[in-house]
Amino acid sequence: MTYTIALAGKGGVGKTSVSSLIIRQLLKNSLTPILAVDADANANLGESLGLCVPQTVGGLIASFNKAKLNLPSGITKEAYLEYQLNTTLAESHGLDMISMGRGEGDGCYCYPNTILRSYIDKLSRNYRYVVMDNEAGMEHLSRRTTQNVDHLFIISDHSVKGVRTLGRIRQLIDEMKLNVNRISVIINMVSGTLDPRLGQEIDKLGIAYTDTVPADEMIREFDLKQTPLLKLPDNSPAVQAVAKILSSRLGIKNLTEVSE
Repeated sequence: MTYTIALAGKGGVGKTSVSSLIIRQLLKNSLTPILAVDADANANLGESLGLCVPQTVGGLIASFNKAKLNLPSGITKEAYLEYQLNTTLAESHGLDMISMGRGEGDGCYCYPNTILRSYIDKLSRNYRYVVMDNEAGMEHLSRRTTQNVDHLFIISDHSVKGVRTLGRIRQLIDEMKLNVNRISVIINMVSGTLDPRLGQEIDKLGIAYTDTVPADEMIREFDLKQTPLLKLPDNSPAVQAVAKILSSRLGIKNLTEVSE
């Protein structure tokens, strides 16, 4: 059975960093294979993981809309598009990745999105875990181009605006009637302890599970050096925090406790 983890939150709250640290912990526990899905319009998960994606799915579909009237003879549109979708996958040991991107150009995307939904569903079955980094609007979840979500982490920075965005995302989930089994909140880049005023804002949302990830100078340094976050050491404060979150929320062993 594939277990799907999705992340959402407004821009600049560190969704991609948290996604990368979740993947790092899954790899450390040998919970592979893993499919990483970059569904944020500002796609940079590949850089954070050290993977180079050859083409976004959105760009491919745009090209397909232009080329579908001149396909090679003897091949159906469905077979051609599914073959091309295979070229968007970046592969590595235990971890593969696709970048969804946005639809580009003119034309109807209903038909290719139907094929895309089928492709993603088939692809996901080959993986133990799918980790999906979304934008706040969760465009690709709303298109139903992914399977159901087992655990959604809504990410905020240590600000009232960020926390209030959590509420809007929660409302969006209800409006779209998305099948999300469990929701947790992560307040990221916390210096010190969680401000009680933010705790009060979170309580208004009615979300039971709230965790924090501390501000981590190592992440800033790795970003400046363009070093993948998968290479962060076990004594990184953010690594340790995410490991504890996955231990308590998903039951994944916290290996950082024995290697500091």
